[in-house]
This record gives sequence, C-alpha cells and structure tokens, in this order.
Amino acid sequence: MKIDRRKALALLGLSAAAPAAAGGPGVSFRHGVASGDPTQTKVVLWTRITPDRAGDEVPYTWELLPIDRRAGGVKRGVGVTGPDRDYTVKVDATGLDAGRAYTFRFESGGVISSEGRTRTLPAGATKDVVMAVASCALYPNGYFNAYQAIADLPRVDLVVHLGDYIYEYGGPGSYGMDSAVAKERPHDPPHEIVSLADYRRRHAQYRTDPGLQAASARAPWVVSWDDHETANDSFAGGAQNHDPKDEGEWNVRKAVALKAYYEWMPIREPAPGVGLAEASMRSFRIGDLAQLIMIETRLTARDQQLNLQRDLPKVDGRPDVAAFNAKLNDPDRRMMSPRQAAWVAAEAARSVKAGHAWQVLGNQVIMARVRPFSPKAVLTPEQYAAIPERNRARVQAAEENAALGLPTTLDMWEGYPADRERLCGVLKGAGARPIVLAGDAHSFWANELHDAKGAYVACEFGTTGITSPGAGEIAPGVDYGVALAKANPEVVFNDQVHQGFVLLTLTREAARADMVAVSTIISKDFETRTVKSFRTIPEGKGLSKLKET
Repeated sequence: MKIDRRKALALLGLSAAAPAAAGGPGVSFRHGVASGDPTQTKVVLWTRITPDRAGDEVPYTWELLPIDRRAGGVKRGVGVTGPDRDYTVKVDATGLDAGRAYTFRFESGGVISSEGRTRTLPAGATKDVVMAVASCALYPNGYFNAYQAIADLPRVDLVVHLGDYIYEYGGPGSYGMDSAVAKERPHDPPHEIVSLADYRRRHAQYRTDPGLQAASARAPWVVSWDDHETANDSFAGGAQNHDPKDEGEWNVRKAVALKAYYEWMPIREPAPGVGLAEASMRSFRIGDLAQLIMIETRLTARDQQLNLQRDLPKVDGRPDVAAFNAKLNDPDRRMMSPRQAAWVAAEAARSVKAGHAWQVLGNQVIMARVRPFSPKAVLTPEQYAAIPERNRARVQAAEENAALGLPTTLDMWEGYPADRERLCGVLKGAGARPIVLAGDAHSFWANELHDAKGAYVACEFGTTGITSPGAGEIAPGVDYGVALAKANPEVVFNDQVHQGFVLLTLTREAARADMVAVSTIISKDFETRTVKSFRTIPEGKGLSKLKET
C-alpha cells in the first residue's frame, strides 16, 4: 500500500517535522500482527485496525526495533488505512540489515497493538535455516493447535504456508461442521463466501484465532494460495465449487477473493503492471544456503481437472481407458504457463550458479506419482475383513479404479503428467538439488520424484493439515497412508491420521524434515510429537534418496 505521508500526518494532527503521536477515532487491534516476504533489506509488516466508527479513515504509526539493540536499525513511519482495504495495514519496511531480528508494533488512537517478531534473510555464509511448513486450516474442524505449536518452537526462521489458509464453505452440513467443536467454531459468515465482503469476513474470523495470531507474530511468513482461498478445485477458468448460474462470473469471484487475500495476508503488493495472481510467483535467497521458489499452480494457467465420471468415455458400456489416458497425457495440458516454467528454470539456474546447496520449491499439491491401488492386495485378509462399513464404498471405488489402472488424484500433479515431466526437465536442466514442498492432501508425505525415464529428480515433503482431516484409517489400526505408500514406489511414507506441520531444517550438509503432529484438535490442551523424520544429503550434482532418521 502506498502511504501518503502528508495525509497521514495531517490526520494525526502533526506537521511533517513533528514526532509521531496518536490520533483518530477509537480503535482496537483484534486481529494480531504478522510479517512476511522478507529479503535481506526489507520485510512486510501487517495488522488490521478495527475502528469504532466504520467509514472513517484511520491514521496509524508503526515501529520496528532490532532485538539485539545494537546502534542503528530503528525504523518508524506513519500511514492511513480505511474501508477501501478493509482497514488492513501493510507496510514494506525497507533499509534493514541482513540476517537481523526485529520486533515491531503499531499504534493508533492511543492504542498499541500486540508485538511481533520478524527477521530479514541472511546474506553470505549461512550455517542453517529452520522453516515451519503449513497448509489446510479448516476453522470448524478443530482448534488451531498446530499454529500454536509453531509459535512455541524454540527456533523458527520462516513459516511457509502452502495454501488453504481459509476455506470458502459455510452453513449447516458444510465441510467440517460435523466436528466435535463445530458448534463453537462455525463458519462466519454462515454461508459459502462469494462476495468481497464475504471473503473479508472469513479472513477476519480466521485472524481472531489465538493460535494463528501467535504463529503470525512469531516469525515472517511466505505464503501462497491453493484452491480454497477462492473455491474448491479451482483452475484458471473456473472451479468445481463455483456455479456461474448462482454465483456469477468466475473472474469476478476470483478477483474479489484475491483482493481480500492481499489485504489480509503479509504478502508484498504487486509491482506496477503486474496482476495479483502473477505477483504470487516470487523467489527468496537464503544466504548462500538455499533459494525458496514459490510457484502458482491454480489461477494463472491450470487447465480444468479431468474427472472420471465426466471424462471417461464408454464404448459398448465398457470404460474406454485408452481414450481417457489420451486426454490425461495430452502435452498441452498445463499446471503452469510456459512463462512461469521459464522463470522457475532461470531462478533454479541462478541459485545453482550462486553455489546454493538447495533449491526449495514452494508448491501447492503433491507432485509424486500416486496411482490407484487395490486395498485387497496390500491388506491382510484379516485387515480387509475388518474394514468398517463407512469405508466400504471408498474401498470398492479403489478396487475398481485399480482394475482399470486409472489415477484418482487428478487435482494433483498426477492429473497433469506432461507438465510434471516438463518441470522435471527444468529442474534437471538447471542442475538443481530440488526439495519440493507440498500441502493440500491433509497428510504427511515423504516422496522420491522420478522423471518418465526413471531418473531420480527431487525429494518431496508434504505437510498435513493444521486441522483438515486426512483419510484416516482404512481398517482398525491401519493408517490408509501405510497402504498407499506400500502400493506406490515414489511414496516412501504417508500418514493420513495426524494433523500438524513439517519442520524443515537446511544446512549445507543435509536437509531434514521432521513431521510434527499435535495430539488433538478438539481440545485446547495438546502435546506434540515427531511422527517421522527424513533427511537427504547432497550427492554429486544431485541429492540422495531419503533416509529415515
């Protein structure tokens, strides 16, 4: 947001030479503070001011102080917010020192916000970096204990959020409303969100959660959206959960959803002439250690997902598998535009040339090949016989798809095999050591990615949901993910039971992913434990296969 300093000072009742002071209507800070998109010299600071009287512009001051209290580095400024941006505040604090930690806060009308902690990215030789990787927070389904666990970490340098930060659903019977705590945490507004006012109100509800506020104030965030920030299974031209007859034009809904997202998230505003969706593609240099490359796989170029019910033709009453596979493998099917692929190639090559140990891809959906499997083939007869009735329909569908050899994860990269192969080529061509991060699937993943010729390209760590539910147990005591991993060579580990986050620690010698689970999401009293840990190390010009630690 561009700040008109003279206007801000005038509203504060100050001259340009006067020190900052409070002013304006009565206000409160109900939604906490956050920071994001750090570089070596700047970071975005965020809050939201709630005025007692809607419609007025509200002036504010902000202050950023180095934690080490060494001389220099204090930054202060003033600004004005108002209803045009839902009273959110976004300051791009510049002129900072690389690798330095800061506290920050806001003030308006004599009221001071809570305090946040942030830090710039390091420059030059960097020993290590610790990232918390999060995704999929369904508000009615449980308490955001995993966010609180991130806030309680002894060290976290960066929070990487891979999407489904909010969900668009709402109303009785909607997703998550069968939870034990849903009556305490119903969606607000109590219906599916479509308008700008709706999306703003849903973001505001999420920001009232104390766990989310604590994690937001703990460290800078680097965020991307997935589908639910707009609507389920979104693509460039629409979404599974968007009906133009009842909900208007998709491009209008997409535009208002992204406007609210940029207002309420600590993401840097687009440069002049750059669209909101394109601006989400950005890259972060972490000293000489790693490059974090955030891609966009939903709204800029993705073709509509295939659907077995809609796109699997039948000949003489029998499924035409060959015809479906021809559609699936169409080389023109895209997750990313050619322009974005070229940008990823350039960023990865630049990182390799700079001598970085790792190229980390912030990506929304699972990239590993996940093929259908026969539960009967991977479960013991006793386990198969014990499958509960509630799972029988899903198991039967799995058996039928396995018999046909057709994938069911068509919203993931598995539904876009030609584009996945192009991306593998981009990463191999750059000589990268890629670590792919993924969310969306509500489960923990440790994957080893190969190209179509079988060459090992990258490892992938998928984070489970903050509260969104995984598939759970296929049979009593048998995690559905165990059966899935047993049937899929690229999947080293899958856990469909727990909620939590991935803690990724990078050094020049190794990359380690700890899969941290919370014990419950239906009680505010919880514990954490590491379900599994995996590591990879540099190996020649690439990286090693995953090893459990």
